[in-house]
Amino acid sequence: MDRIVKERIAILERRTKETSINLNINLDGKGKSNLKTNIPFLDHLLNSFARFSNIDIQLIAKSEDMIKHHLIEDIGIVMGQAINIALGNREKIERFGYSLIPMDESLSKVAIDLIIRPYCYMDLKLERESIEDISKEDIIHFIQSFVSNINCCTHIIVEYGANDHHKIEATIKAFAIALKNAMKMDSSIEDKPSTKGMM
Repeated sequence: MDRIVKERIAILERRTKETSINLNINLDGKGKSNLKTNIPFLDHLLNSFARFSNIDIQLIAKSEDMIKHHLIEDIGIVMGQAINIALGNREKIERFGYSLIPMDESLSKVAIDLIIRPYCYMDLKLERESIEDISKEDIIHFIQSFVSNINCCTHIIVEYGANDHHKIEATIKAFAIALKNAMKMDSSIEDKPSTKGMM
């Protein structure tokens, strides 16, 4: 049964033997964030995501087993789930979003279709095994977990760059702006933005 969500807000709590996560998001916010993950680079990326997507994010995440991979993965899962819930039945949204973002020598592009069909193509062109305080594989897994739990089709490509920090930061900003455009409400759309009549 379809739900009509007037306020695009989601509050999620996840408790496992590995992590404890409390998340509150508002898709129609002002890009404010209050983040506590104890992973500085992840906080930096999520703060950028909030600011450029205009999504308000309150996140408290704690590792219970002291394994960073589990915490990063679970944050990606919960972030994606929260956005999926807050999008409701996805009526009257633009549906498609695209962004091309430079950061110094790096250039990243992201295209999003908020159709309810999970697919993620990603080419980050990362060279170092670790960026700041996160391993390359954990960054890739975080983005995959985040996108797949939004339940949408996303293509993420770093066109070029020399600095892996710049590649990832440009990518997160491009993802944020593409998502902001795709989830934008449009009152001129009568129902769901699909020729099938369903998302």
